[in-house]
Amino acid sequence: MTLQEIFLPALALMLVMEGMMPFLAPRVWRETFTRLATLREGQIRFMGLIAMVLGLMLMQVAL
Repeated sequence: MTLQEIFLPALALMLVMEGMMPFLAPRVWRETFTRLATLREGQIRFMGLIAMVLGLMLMQVAL
C-alpha cells in the first residue's frame, strides 16, 4: 500500500467526521467552539495529545 492509498481516504474520512457536527447541530458546535477558544494553550495542547494518542491506539486496533 502506498501513502496515497492510505492518506487520501483517511483525510476524506476525517473531513466527513469533522463536518458532521456543524451540519447536524450548528448551535451546539458554535457553543463548543467558543468554549474551546477560551482555553489556555496548555489545555489545548493536552487535548491534542489525547486525541493523537487515541488515534494511534485506534490505528493499532484497526490495523
